[in-house]
Amino acid sequence: MIRLLRNFAGYREYSKHAFLQRYNLYKQALLKEAGKLVQRGVIREKEDIYYLYFEELREAAKSNRLDYGIITKRKEEYEVYEKLTPPRLMTSEGEVIFGEYQAGSIPRGALAGIPVSSGTVEGRARVVLKMEGVRLEEGDILVTVFTDPSWSPLFVSVKGLVTEIGGVMTHGAVITREYGLPAVVGVENATKLIRDGQRIRVNGTEGYVEIL
Repeated sequence: MIRLLRNFAGYREYSKHAFLQRYNLYKQALLKEAGKLVQRGVIREKEDIYYLYFEELREAAKSNRLDYGIITKRKEEYEVYEKLTPPRLMTSEGEVIFGEYQAGSIPRGALAGIPVSSGTVEGRARVVLKMEGVRLEEGDILVTVFTDPSWSPLFVSVKGLVTEIGGVMTHGAVITREYGLPAVVGVENATKLIRDGQRIRVNGTEGYVEIL
C-alpha cells in the first residue's frame, strides 16, 4: 500500500489542474458574452455579470434586456457583507461558540493564535487583503485573513505566515508545513493589529506573533 501511495499520490493534483483549466475557459467565454452586453448597453462593465445568476445572464443575452437595479442592489449588499465579521466557530446547528486562548508562556503583548507549522522567524510584515497586484520581497512574512490554493505562488517568496482564520488542516497550515515555514493561524484581527511594513516575530511552535 505504501508503494501504491508513493507512485500515485501525485496524481491527485491532475484532476484539480484539469478542472481549473476548464473553469478558465468557461470564464473567458462568459466574459466574451459580457463584452457584447456592454456594447449593446445592457450592462455598464463586463464584471457586472458576476452579480447575476446564470439563468439571468442567459436571459439578458437572449433578450438584450436587464433591470440594472438588480446589479446595483447586489453590489450594495456585497459591500455590506464585506464589512461583516463572521464568528470564529459555528456549529452545524448555527450555534456560535466563543472562547479565548490560554495565555500560557506567551510574551506580554503578543498576539495569540494556533501553532500550525513550527519554527520562529522575524521579518517585515506584508499585510495583504487581495492577491491582485501584490508585490512580496524575499523574506517577507505574509499577514492575511486566509489563504486558498490560488495563493500558493506567494509562498515561494515569504518566510512565514499569519492568518486570522484557519486551523491545523486549512490551506495555509498545510502549505507552510510542506515548505518548512513557521506559521500561526487564527490570530484575531491580525490584519488590523499588524501594520504593513512592521517588523514582527512569528513563533509557529508556541503559536503567537510579536510586533517588534
